[in-house]
Amino acid sequence: MKNKATSPGKKTTRVEPAPTRLWLIRHAHAVEAAQDTVRPLSKRGRRQIRSLARLLGASDALRPDQIWHSPLVRSRQTAELLVRRLGLDAPLISMAGLMPDDAPPAIARRLKALRCNVAVVGHEPHLSALASLLVAGAAEPAIFILKKCAVLALERAGAHWVVRWQVSPEVLG
Repeated sequence: MKNKATSPGKKTTRVEPAPTRLWLIRHAHAVEAAQDTVRPLSKRGRRQIRSLARLLGASDALRPDQIWHSPLVRSRQTAELLVRRLGLDAPLISMAGLMPDDAPPAIARRLKALRCNVAVVGHEPHLSALASLLVAGAAEPAIFILKKCAVLALERAGAHWVVRWQVSPEVLG
């Protein structure tokens, strides 16, 4: 978008749109269960989310317009707790293509069309492969490993994404 000068000699200011931001968040620790799809967060996982929310809330570093999560219980619960603890006004959207073994190109295509900031709450090995695809252009070998309750913040830079920051669960205490 170009702005025109209103009179000769006046400089125009070009207003660039804010960069699109993306946060990849691995679900917090979950209880062990025979049926993987219904595993809820454990007490430890809820503590992890509280610590993560304190850290992110103090820096105002997580402000998505939408939060996508996998259909699995532990992913949805992680997203819900982050919304509640951070006072976010972002809708939660259960999204196909975010399961642990899903191929990342489908989500990468959706992200390419984004014009808003999105947090994606999902699983390994999918999130690491997705991050690697977005940043390096190839899902394998994975150049990121997201432990439970880790966050990787990316920003769009042309056709690829660049890393802004990362929080590993070890810093949460």
